[in-house]
Amino acid sequence: MSDRASISHIAKLSIPIFFANLIIPLVAIVDTGLMGNLDNASYLTATSIATSVFSLIFWNFGFLRMGTVGLVAQAHGSNQYEEIVNLVFRNIAFVIIISLLLVIFQKYIFTIALSVFDLSNQTSKHFKEYFEIRIYSSFGELIIFIITGLFIGLQRTTISSMVVGFFSITNIVLSVIFVIYFDLDVRGVALGTLVSSTLTSIIFLCYTFFELQKFTSIKINLKKIFNLKKITKLFNINFDIFIRSAFLTFSFLFFTYLGNTISEDVVAANTILLNLIMLSAFILDAYAFSTEGIVGYSIGSKNRPLLTSIIKNSFILSATTGLLISIIYLFGKNHFISIMTDLPDIKNLSLSYSYWVVLIPFLSSFCYQIDGIFIGASQTKELRNAMIVSVTLYIVCAIFLANTLSNTGLWISLCIFFVLRALTLFFYLNKIYKKIE
Repeated sequence: MSDRASISHIAKLSIPIFFANLIIPLVAIVDTGLMGNLDNASYLTATSIATSVFSLIFWNFGFLRMGTVGLVAQAHGSNQYEEIVNLVFRNIAFVIIISLLLVIFQKYIFTIALSVFDLSNQTSKHFKEYFEIRIYSSFGELIIFIITGLFIGLQRTTISSMVVGFFSITNIVLSVIFVIYFDLDVRGVALGTLVSSTLTSIIFLCYTFFELQKFTSIKINLKKIFNLKKITKLFNINFDIFIRSAFLTFSFLFFTYLGNTISEDVVAANTILLNLIMLSAFILDAYAFSTEGIVGYSIGSKNRPLLTSIIKNSFILSATTGLLISIIYLFGKNHFISIMTDLPDIKNLSLSYSYWVVLIPFLSSFCYQIDGIFIGASQTKELRNAMIVSVTLYIVCAIFLANTLSNTGLWISLCIFFVLRALTLFFYLNKIYKKIE
């Protein structure tokens, strides 16, 4: 495949993901805006910490998407569509077990989460109100992981984007309704997520099986679904990604934790800036997601020229887009921050650290893209090992720099973290090519 053709292919698959991913962080931005414009900063702080906790919970189960993409894409490349159906059922079984355990042990999870942060009584109250509702969204949110992973693996990114877009838009609309019209404050944004995730999972799970019937008949064969060899392979892949995701989400939770040791206002300000970083991350992930499916397909079909072309040109597209986002943030950061809060102290504090938001999109573009390459290849041990090394070094840097440079040190350490994530994975890149040999 020529460079022009591969760039065109990546762009074609990325466009629907780009628009869908653009909507995802808007949920956090809208929630932040709703809470940031209430009469007390405790609403914003509680929501910020609560969403960080749930990011830690749900992102740890991101293997349900990432593991699905690589296996589906490789099965698609080798025309093994019956195995794709069985894989979906295996992952649904995982979701049922995980969501039940989260609900059963919610009191213990809440206690552990609350003990990590030194919160005021008012902030603790709002944190509890949010937590007790959001925990029941686990089934819906995890099912969405499976569905999006499936269609990315099939290179049908328009459908996966429809799922994400529907979930995000309904989440935003419902949160606004519950907060503004029903005066439910933090409970409103949590309820918005619960209702929207449940509705999205039901609708698109039905649609998923309808679409899969076009490839093969839908049969529940328990012997094939629960094949020990397949389950072991899936478990190994999922466990590696679980460990990787746990370290990744912990890094951002640790960022919030260190910020809280400075002040609750710092947490609120950093959250606003992190929302902008997450916005850029979701945009850049459009290239990573589309690359996942193509890399997996090229490995399944033993197409080395396609693999080489996609890897090279995906980096070019991602880095260029990251640079463009950095430029946009350079000139528009004041406006973006003003949208999310009108509290003078929080706004001014956010502006004083906003230059880090300008730098990070370009720096982070490389680590997002190489993540997608390794996910598509199902090289999960390398993803795990690289993340463990990166997070460990990041924590050391964060502790030292936060003690010496306060919040500025936190942001420097976060920049170092993004660079480390890319560098550690580049070390393993040749292993992907060996899968075709």
